[in-house]
Amino acid sequence: MQNMVILGATGSIGASTLSVIARNPEQYKVFALVANTNVAKMLEICNLHQPKIVHMVDVNAARALKAQLPAHLGIEVTTGEDELLSLVASSEVDTVMAAIVGAAGLPSTLAAVNAGKRVLLANKESLVMSGQLFIEAMQKSGAQVLPVDSEHNAIFQCLSERSQLEIGRCDLTAAGVSHILLTGSGGPFLKSELSTLSGMTPDQACKHPNWSMGRKISVDSATMMNKGLEYIEARWLFNASSEQLKVVIHPQSVIHSMVQYRDGSVLAQLGNPDMRTPIAHCMSFPQRITSGVEPLDFFKVGQLSFLEPDFNRFPCLALAIEACKQGQEATTVLNAANEISVQAFLDGKIRFTDIAKINEQSLMNTATHPLNNIDDILALDAQSRRYTLDAINKLN
Repeated sequence: MQNMVILGATGSIGASTLSVIARNPEQYKVFALVANTNVAKMLEICNLHQPKIVHMVDVNAARALKAQLPAHLGIEVTTGEDELLSLVASSEVDTVMAAIVGAAGLPSTLAAVNAGKRVLLANKESLVMSGQLFIEAMQKSGAQVLPVDSEHNAIFQCLSERSQLEIGRCDLTAAGVSHILLTGSGGPFLKSELSTLSGMTPDQACKHPNWSMGRKISVDSATMMNKGLEYIEARWLFNASSEQLKVVIHPQSVIHSMVQYRDGSVLAQLGNPDMRTPIAHCMSFPQRITSGVEPLDFFKVGQLSFLEPDFNRFPCLALAIEACKQGQEATTVLNAANEISVQAFLDGKIRFTDIAKINEQSLMNTATHPLNNIDDILALDAQSRRYTLDAINKLN
């Protein structure tokens, strides 16, 4: 029986994780749930899964939840950053699902790694912001990090057993790997006229053709910044060079990613676009459990198609690849700028095409400094956010 903490329990990854747990109650127990402000959703989850502890990041949300929880459930409600970091490091915790979106997920995810936990990594920003620090902490503590993102999980499944056991320090060349092929759908605007992109609304950007996701990640998919962040994450997870990483647009989202070997072989992981598959794989690795996902029906799939990315259509992808080549400071700046610019777009303050322009401006003009610890990372993150907010205000 694994005691699990779910960071981001009220989000889509949290819901999928709870669904997998419900199908495998003899192997997994919900020990603790963590969310920000969604009291109504957390109440619903608590009644179903009855965790020992619930942590709400927002103090008012914690107070409201505590007042509304039925006393007979005996659930402890906590709040505060120190309490959260202590929770993920608790000796009672075996596995941590790291699914808090954005930079906000970095401290708790890193705390779980430092505590040597089994970490199911769905928070890509942890590696985008702190790749070297994260990998060093993992190696020092002995934490097992398993990639939940469908693309990275697919790559993981296509690697040799030895490489799977060497996350963060893989020798891809020695393993015979020539390229990692990250697939992406191209989002809702793949075939839209370039001249129409500036007028696209948040609702249009969030209407992903294949996946059901939160609004921030849906916009990232529309700009393909999401694939750019995954490119950076893959660089750290698989110790890959830029020459070993390629992005392939695959509109059907059936092949989740591929690994190309020097003998000409290409191994691919296929499945229906449902996050319960990679979640179940990470939860049970190296075994397999029921996820609740329907098996892929090849007779219904039809054609599989592939395209090269058009950087005129997806300038955010080009920015992320360039930032990855520049190093950790650049990727930290870009991630922070993107979080602010995407929120400004969702709030109706800027146009869709302004996201890439503001991100590029922030990447070029935010002064950087060496990142030696998490405090340095968070300081640079805050600095980039301030610059980006100022750039947005100047547009209006």
